[in-house]
Amino acid sequence: MRKEDVLRLPSMPAAGPSYPAGPYRFINREFLVITYETDPELIRAGLPEPLELVDQPIVHYEWIKMPDSSGFGSYTESGLVIPARLNGEEVNFVSQMYLDDDPPIAAGREIWGFPKKYAHPKLEVVKDTLTGTLEYAGTQVAVGTMGYKHEAMTGNGDQTRAMLAKTQVNLKLIPGVDGRAEVCQLVAINLTNIVVKGSWSGPGRLHLVPHVNAPVADFPVRRIIGARHFMADLTLPYGRVVYDYNKQADDLAEAAE
Repeated sequence: MRKEDVLRLPSMPAAGPSYPAGPYRFINREFLVITYETDPELIRAGLPEPLELVDQPIVHYEWIKMPDSSGFGSYTESGLVIPARLNGEEVNFVSQMYLDDDPPIAAGREIWGFPKKYAHPKLEVVKDTLTGTLEYAGTQVAVGTMGYKHEAMTGNGDQTRAMLAKTQVNLKLIPGVDGRAEVCQLVAINLTNIVVKGSWSGPGRLHLVPHVNAPVADFPVRRIIGARHFMADLTLPYGRVVYDYNKQADDLAEAAE
């Protein structure tokens, strides 16, 4: 294999890459998002600097069903997203993610730094209830429910499109062969080519169970703010580095000399 062939590989292993080159298109991506208040000191502890708190200590708990994902296939994920502020911009910090498909776990961690772990999330309609569950290591750690399509969100999808287009920020941490953090960055992503196909709001509830390896309950539910259900097509492009911890540490070391 020539050197230029190696550099053209989209991912490891060379014999059968784990995922193709992007960008990645998602068709009929379905969301259940339950927004709730938690304790502000826990939010502060869960946000890596230089991310800052917003005025209200809220968390979005999400289930996302992805039946048609280019390069990744069909899978479902679930996790926690924390609204935050970076350099004056309102962003969403992706705190925890759990999903049931190996290629998007590898790609998510290696490219964008999404905090993905293997688990068993599920999003389905049961009678009159949109129901999300998350099982990790044989234990159910999250249950979310929403009244099915109680109220269509007003407008032409602009509010939902704005939610999806909001900047997402991940903490990308990849150790080098010496065990130190060779890559330690905040990475930002903005979804593109968003086509909203439906959007609804309604009553919601969320139950979280403490678990050492899926610590979603570390942000306990104090008050449910609302629930949203929507479906969209969208593209996940490559991201950009907005903060480099190693570079900042090197700059500080040089300044101290």
